[in-house]
Amino acid sequence: MKKIVLSIAAVMAAAAFAPEASAFPVFARQTGMACSACHFQHFPLLNGFGRAFKAAGFTMMGAQGKVEGEHLSIPNTLNMAVLATGGVEKDTGRASNTFVPGTGGELQLFFGGKVTEFAGFLSEFGTAPAGAAAAKLTIMPEVADGVRAGLSVYSSGQGAAYVMEYLNTGATSIHRLMGKAGPARQHINATSARQYVAPEAGGTGLSVNVAATNFMFAIAKETNVGPGVAGGTRGVGLPYNYVRAVGLFDLAGWDAGVGIQNFSGTGVNAVGVAGVLSSQKATIIDGQLQGEMAGMPVGVYASYGTAAGSVVGGIANNYNLNPNKKNSFNIAAEFGVLPGVATLQVALRSAKTGAAINDADNAFMVGATYELAQNMGVSLHYTTQSGSAWNTPVGGVAPIGKNATTLLLETLF
Repeated sequence: MKKIVLSIAAVMAAAAFAPEASAFPVFARQTGMACSACHFQHFPLLNGFGRAFKAAGFTMMGAQGKVEGEHLSIPNTLNMAVLATGGVEKDTGRASNTFVPGTGGELQLFFGGKVTEFAGFLSEFGTAPAGAAAAKLTIMPEVADGVRAGLSVYSSGQGAAYVMEYLNTGATSIHRLMGKAGPARQHINATSARQYVAPEAGGTGLSVNVAATNFMFAIAKETNVGPGVAGGTRGVGLPYNYVRAVGLFDLAGWDAGVGIQNFSGTGVNAVGVAGVLSSQKATIIDGQLQGEMAGMPVGVYASYGTAAGSVVGGIANNYNLNPNKKNSFNIAAEFGVLPGVATLQVALRSAKTGAAINDADNAFMVGATYELAQNMGVSLHYTTQSGSAWNTPVGGVAPIGKNATTLLLETLF
């Protein structure tokens, strides 16, 4: 632990020599605006302007040239970007792993942007661990003053939450504090109840959305299979349901939000045994505060989630094959040490596995981020887990994956 703390201190010390920041790609190219216009502290956390841009279907443009005609208005350039990550990570019981873009690290190609005045598109192709492909077409015309409504068709490893998400609580794994989830998802499971109780299994489907500056609502039907499936999706119809509601408000100068997320439905999918019905049952309540304290940016993110247990001989819950209810309470905070350059993070989890003896499964995470530029950063995260789920047998060794460390370099251009 001492080595971890010293390493984090070294990352923070380097922040004093940060260079000028540059713009985040794809939408930065379309809008002519820097990353910080849409992101709170660092990518990919959203601020209020970023939420509005997303709700409008990525249609806002800046000085970039357009091709225009009757019922036509598109950028004169197809905007693209690359995400590449590399680094090293280690967890208990396994050898350390050095990863580079395309081999353990991410290597993703993004493209998309404005399709018309009321619709936008985003797609990505790449290598593991992010998955082979993801795409969404969002049609969101303005139906009232400041209110947009419409639908999205999508296919993504994040499922329906990929379509329209406002909060940075981990309700979708692309809105997370750290760049890499951890060797066995230890870091993201420490910060987000959704990721702990209802881990993403991918989804392809249709979402109906309503969005404004102070609220967002989405309801989706999907098959629980991500993109890249030969011959299309499996199963009959779109058997799984997703509902998401978020309210936003000002709380004594803080950008505040609360939400609820629910998963339901029964069908045959890639998670269950072929030909056997399985369900998805989970509910998450979450909230956040983003603002300033003593002139420094601070974000606080809390979530509580449950996933029903599975009955022997009955229809299994994909999110919890154990007999008892699985639950988790998570709280995380990020403190800007040098605004726009460096942060410190801390997170706690108090959870129950849902196993027969309902083991306690707790976690503590500490991390630091340092931005070399708005589109390049380095981060260091350490997570340790405790509780009866992680008890070491007498005379034995610590369970595999109990502690995890990740050093990450992330580049977007």
